[in-house]
Amino acid sequence: MAIQEFFSPTSLDLPALAHFLDDLEPAARLQQVRSLEAPQQARLFDAAEGFRPVRLTDFVPAGTPPLQEVIHYGRNSLPIFHFFEKRFCRPEAAANELWGYNEWRFRALSGPGYFVARPAGELEVVIDYTLVPPDRPASWPPIRPNSAGLSRFIYYQTRDFMRGVSQHVTIGRATRQGQPLDNWFVLCRSES
Repeated sequence: MAIQEFFSPTSLDLPALAHFLDDLEPAARLQQVRSLEAPQQARLFDAAEGFRPVRLTDFVPAGTPPLQEVIHYGRNSLPIFHFFEKRFCRPEAAANELWGYNEWRFRALSGPGYFVARPAGELEVVIDYTLVPPDRPASWPPIRPNSAGLSRFIYYQTRDFMRGVSQHVTIGRATRQGQPLDNWFVLCRSES
């Protein structure tokens, strides 16, 4: 079975899709998630509204030590450079937020795109590029403001709103200065 089979021309069986993803082995789950094209990502984001509350622990599971990274593999809806990673960690001090950055092939040119993730209401999480963490794990690149260099055209004034799909999978949509962009992406949390 393939993930595309859950997308009929008129409906999307989200409960069945979530069950399908939860039952897959990690490598197969990632392969399925990374096969979603832009129109499917847009439909999935709309269908996921209110479906499954997403929490900070969906990005960094409870019990993960502070400043230990958790990788989420992603695919976006852009015409090129589809694949990337969002790396998250919990701060050392107790806080209702996570810190993170974007890892991808052209990070040296674009910058790391640091962000702070926090709850956005009862059902969603916002990945907020208008906020930059004050610290980072030692293995992460140096922190740069998103207003610097080419980051200004990618991350500056951007917030991504995340919705829950399954235990390991979330779907997001980018906004800039409060306006939705035609840019969606799906994330799959690593098991290791």
